[in-house]
This record gives sequence, structure tokens and C-alpha cells, in this order.
Amino acid sequence: MQQLIPAFGFGLITASILAIAAVGFTLQFSVTNILNLAYGDIMTACAFAAYLANHAGVNIWISLVVGALFGAVFSMLLNRLVYFGFVRRGTRLFGMIIVTIAVSLIIQNLLLAIFRPTFFTYEASQGPSYQLGSMVFTASQLAIMGIAVVAMVCVHLLLTQTQLGKAMRATATNPGLARSCGIPTDQVIDAAWLVSGALCGIAGVALVLNTATFSETTGAAFLVPIIASAVLGGIGQPYGAMLGALTIGIAGETAAALMSPAYKDVVAFVILIVVLLVRPQGILSEIAAAKEVAA
Repeated sequence: MQQLIPAFGFGLITASILAIAAVGFTLQFSVTNILNLAYGDIMTACAFAAYLANHAGVNIWISLVVGALFGAVFSMLLNRLVYFGFVRRGTRLFGMIIVTIAVSLIIQNLLLAIFRPTFFTYEASQGPSYQLGSMVFTASQLAIMGIAVVAMVCVHLLLTQTQLGKAMRATATNPGLARSCGIPTDQVIDAAWLVSGALCGIAGVALVLNTATFSETTGAAFLVPIIASAVLGGIGQPYGAMLGALTIGIAGETAAALMSPAYKDVVAFVILIVVLLVRPQGILSEIAAAKEVAA
């Protein structure tokens, strides 16, 4: 039992990274109906963009902004130049999944060719440690949790308090109706990919900061917990993704403490399978029920 409280602390850190990533992942799907399985590799590419900035002498937190900007622009261009062409030709959900897997492999192998198969690390200190009861956090980990909270608040304000957020929700619910009401859906989709790409970049850098070292497959290995969080919360539901991330993060770290670290991803798999069997539309089901994944 003494291991549970520290595991809960580690779970909060993992949940913070998962929440940033899962909200970006589910936002892409809700607005465009594209289940982007290249998301993990885009996270890795953003981590490498931040790595280049960091090793050029840029502070790690400014490097995180570089990673976020890279993710925003790269994601928007990826949708515009690759995914949009397939969608316009009428490619359905399963076909788009194959396309995103192909893009994932291309990104991963490009990173492998450019950076070579080795491990990389940022030039950054974890900072002093702080004890909160039985939980111990480094300054870097506290910063990651703070960034996650700020990111979630910003997403909430974007979706509920801005015209762009309302346009995104309208496009996600019924793009045809939104277009007929005068909403420029193409620009809204571009904005959604910019926002989700920025979240992807932040999550990629935060993940590497927490794991200390990374390679060209680090983001791809994190994709299953991201998908599990999104599906658990209700695919297409940003608020559900936050709840799903909290559940997956804490459950995975608890399993690692009680059994073995190897069971972290197993827990995500088990939760994903159970949710798909019992409640495939997830906790918050409004968007998922109207999308192809619910079929």
C-alpha cells in the first residue's frame, strides 16, 4: 500500500502528458473525422525540432514553444497536402487509417535516416525536488503538470468562449449544415489542425522531458495510451479525453507499482478493449455516436 501514493503521483504526471496529447488527437478527429495514427510520430518529430533548438543553445521551455509551433504548422500542412486530397476523393474512415499508418511509417523512417538509430536527450536540468506528502516531484514534472492545466483551460476557453471554438463545434457536429450557415469550414479545419498540432508538439516535448531520453519510436510507443484515453472519454470529445487521460495515467502507474512497469501499456490495452466491448461510444458519446467509429 505504501507504493500506491507515489504511484498516484507518477500517474498524475503521465495523465498530464496524456491529456495534452489525447485532447489534440480527439480534436483532429472530431472536426475532420480522420483517425490520425501518425500522431505519435508527429509528437516525436516535434520533440526532435525542440531538440535541435535546445542544442543550439535555446532554453528548454522556449524549445517547447518551438516544438509546439513545428507541430502546429506540420499538422496543418499534412492535412492540407496529404489527408485532404484523400478525403476529397471520398476515402472512408478505414481507408484513411491506412493512409495515416503509411504517413506514420514515412515520418518514422525519415527521422531514422536523419538522426540515426540512437538515443537523444535534452540539455536541461530536472531542477530541485519537492515532497508533497509521500509524493516527490521534480521542478520539471511540476512544470509539466502546470502546462497541462493551462493547456486544458485554454482549450476550454477556446471551445466555449470564442467564435472559432463555436465554429469548430458546429463543424464537428454537422459540417454540411455549418457550411450552409456561412461558416468557412475549410479555414475552421485548418485552425483545428493548427491547435491540435500545437498540443501534439507540447505533448511530445513534455513526454521526452519526463522520460529523459528518446528515439525515433518514442512517440509511436505512446500512441496506444493516447488512443485508449480518447476512446475511453468518447472519441471526438475533448472533455472526455481529459477524463480518459486521468484514468489511464493513474491506472497504468498503479499497475506498474503493484506488478511491473511492463504492465503499464497492458493496462491501456485492457481498458481500451473493455471500453470497446462494453461502451464503444465512451463516457461522453455525443460525437462518437454520430461518427463512423461508433458503427
